[in-house]
Amino acid sequence: MALFDFKKLFGVHGNTAIGIDIGSSALKVVELKREGGKAILKAYGEIALGPYAGQSIGSIAMLSNTKIAEALKDVLKEASILTKESGVAIPFKSSLVTLIEMPALPEKKLAEIIPIEARKYIPVPIAEVTLDWWIVPKEKNDRVNKPKPEEEQKKPVGLETPRIVEKTDVLVVSIHNEILSNYNNVIKDNALNTSFFEIEMFSAARSLVVKSDTPTIIFDMGALGTKLYVIEKGIIRTSHVINRGSNDITQSLSKALGVEFVEAEKIKRNISTLKEADQVIVKEIVDLTLDYIWSETRNIINNFETKHGKHIGGVLLTGGGVSLPGFKEIAEQKLNIKAELGNPFGKVITPPFLSAALRDTAHEFAVATGAALRKLEELS
Repeated sequence: MALFDFKKLFGVHGNTAIGIDIGSSALKVVELKREGGKAILKAYGEIALGPYAGQSIGSIAMLSNTKIAEALKDVLKEASILTKESGVAIPFKSSLVTLIEMPALPEKKLAEIIPIEARKYIPVPIAEVTLDWWIVPKEKNDRVNKPKPEEEQKKPVGLETPRIVEKTDVLVVSIHNEILSNYNNVIKDNALNTSFFEIEMFSAARSLVVKSDTPTIIFDMGALGTKLYVIEKGIIRTSHVINRGSNDITQSLSKALGVEFVEAEKIKRNISTLKEADQVIVKEIVDLTLDYIWSETRNIINNFETKHGKHIGGVLLTGGGVSLPGFKEIAEQKLNIKAELGNPFGKVITPPFLSAALRDTAHEFAVATGAALRKLEELS
């Protein structure tokens, strides 16, 4: 089911597409081309949004549509991207994602009652939002709440056994129509053709995850917060947001070291170049923020494993925040789980001369790549 599809004004032609990831501190684009049935990386780019708000690089920027459109225009120009066919990923914070338990009914019937049920979870009138939803398939070995044998024996004599209504989980996504309109204006200002806007978690999952029977968790650490998505067999089973991100680390460094934000950001990005004694001090400050994130992540993993009776086999690290030196090793130690940097270009052919650069930065382009892959599929 397509998420937030818009009717196209023009026919689709060509075999090149771009994915756009509008974040809280940076805007990223990825251009892919299809040749011989394979996706090839043609160009990619990133631009900090802080300067467009008169702030430093790395800052969280609250920008007007005009400024976002300006930033998009600049990054497209810098990356020499001329393609007009695009897909756009919307920040997770701009949406409301809810897992609702519903009766196991045909999809047509669910489509009638989900908007009614969703009203209980959406804090604005249902007419002001756009809804989409997916059925989350139940696995045979999912744990369910069944009466214990002793409870069955205590059942009063003469009473009929209540009929057990089969349930199903439905992932409901809602986004305010005004937000969609704002993003659509940004795209129009750049004369792009966009057929969909989708929440960033779906884009990230598309580019990073290979279908597997073992659940995997995507750990996406951005400037504003850290998003966690549990994926199983290519399906998002659950999602969570931790309200701590890389910006919090910079703020902690700024306060503890008594330096400006811009200097703290430089220190954070270049920890390995500091003197050994300074590295120890900085890492201790960084750990204070990360400890909260690790604690929340462990709780989310434990809750999922307890509820579903399954073991999460690994964690895929993505987002600008995981670029800190040694982050992968720290994640494995703190979470007691195998971790690896996500590689969104694993499904894409990349030029050999970019191998070194992409090794250190590819994980930051998971969302933009996922949006471009979907758009490219539409064009084929």
